[in-house]
Amino acid sequence: MTDALGYAAAAWGVMMALSPLLQIRRILERRSSEDVSLAYLAVLQIGFLLWVGYGLSLGNAAIFVPNSVAFLVGLGTILIAVRFRRPATEPIGG
Repeated sequence: MTDALGYAAAAWGVMMALSPLLQIRRILERRSSEDVSLAYLAVLQIGFLLWVGYGLSLGNAAIFVPNSVAFLVGLGTILIAVRFRRPATEPIGG
């Protein structure tokens, strides 16, 4: 039972890790990331790295894999958000 729960949690963790792709899609549709908090994303990245390290130290793939995916997708989200951030002096209308 414990193994099954671990696999289910890891699989759902990967799904959660991929969920920022929805935010990326929104940024690309709007051509703007003005409503995305970069600070929030940065805090998450630190947490993902800590969990990756913890999972590696335990040799626990159920912890390591989802958090590694989350870190990579989160990093991509930050890069895209920065790319589509308007300069502070540019008017919203363009």
